[in-house]
Amino acid sequence: MRVLLVEDEVRLADNLAAALRDGPGFAVDCAADGLSGDNLAGNRCYDLIILDLMLPRLDGLSLLRRLRARGDSTPVLILTAKEGKQAIIQLLNSGADDYLAKPFDLGELIARSKALIRRGKGQSHPVLSALGLEVNTLEQTVRRNGVLVDLSPTEYRILEYLIHHPRRVFSKRDLLEHLYDYNWEHHSNVIEAHVSNLRKKLDAAVPGAEPVIETLRGRGYRMAVGPEHTIEPG
Repeated sequence: MRVLLVEDEVRLADNLAAALRDGPGFAVDCAADGLSGDNLAGNRCYDLIILDLMLPRLDGLSLLRRLRARGDSTPVLILTAKEGKQAIIQLLNSGADDYLAKPFDLGELIARSKALIRRGKGQSHPVLSALGLEVNTLEQTVRRNGVLVDLSPTEYRILEYLIHHPRRVFSKRDLLEHLYDYNWEHHSNVIEAHVSNLRKKLDAAVPGAEPVIETLRGRGYRMAVGPEHTIEPG
């Protein structure tokens, strides 16, 4: 999943970005002020925005209101030093999905981030299943017909993204732009190699079973889910 972190405290931003990349394996873009955050949010697609309130150039609350005013429904987790019932009510009424008061526990931030992403995609349950495939988004484990499939971090991220969007076709560039932050050097052949390895591992787990991932020549990839199948909580 791809996250935008808008935080002007450099050390805190670095620690949060590292934890989000190393733990759940998110791609993280960082902005150190509100206007930069607004620009990134307007030009890229994110699964979650983590937003500090006290920001230079444009404060977090104003940025939040801008997002909602232009119809951006990306889940927003607010980081705030403000306390009190009225301050929290104002945040929620302005379109925030959740908040954490500073100082906060890093594990709680990661757990809330995962929950907001699942909720934003209409999946409240952490286990998604289709075609005998079970993806546990909390444990980051994958099973096919009960057989544990050992995936690399990138292979897992591709599969989780595809299973969150059944029937939707993603080009190589779509996957590159979503799975990596904007500082990463983009090469479409990297995605092609990862998808190829992912398909081989999933197919090898249950020999003779129908493919889980389809390749559409000249278009990209999608979950091989037909009208008779649905993506459901496991």
